[in-house]
Amino acid sequence: MAASSSTVVLVVVLVGAALAAGTADAAIFTITNRCSYTVWLAATPVGGGTQLNPGQTWTINIPAGTSSGRVWGRTGCSFNSAGRGSCQTGDCAGVLSCKLSGKPPLTLAEFTLDRRRRKPRLLRPVGDRRVQRGHELLLQHRR
Repeated sequence: MAASSSTVVLVVVLVGAALAAGTADAAIFTITNRCSYTVWLAATPVGGGTQLNPGQTWTINIPAGTSSGRVWGRTGCSFNSAGRGSCQTGDCAGVLSCKLSGKPPLTLAEFTLDRRRRKPRLLRPVGDRRVQRGHELLLQHRR
C-alpha cells in the first residue's frame, strides 16, 4: 500500500554507537513509522521484523562484530501467529523475522560500521538509500 500523492516518511535514527566490551552493541537504530499506514519493518543480518503502526517506534540493537546490514519497510503484509505470511512489497521468504533481504520492489537503507577507531561510526550512513525496482517508502535519516 504505497502512498500515491501524499508524502510518507519512515524515519531511521542512529541513536548511538558504543563498543566497550565484546558483548556491547555496536550500534542502536531507532525507526519510527511516520507513514499514515502500517509498515512491517525488516532488518538483516539481525534477523528482525516487526509490525509498526503509524507513530510507533522500533529499536534495533546491532550486535558488536556486525560490519554492515540493511533495514527496509514492507507493505501490504499479512502474517499468522507463527510469523508466516507474505507482503506485497519487500517480502523476505514469507516470514516476519527476515534472515534474507527483501525482494523488490523495495526501498532499503544500508549501513556499514567502522571499527578501526574502537568507537564505531557509520561509514555509509543509513541515509544512503537504494531503490530496487520501484520506490515504496521515503526513508529519512536523522542523527
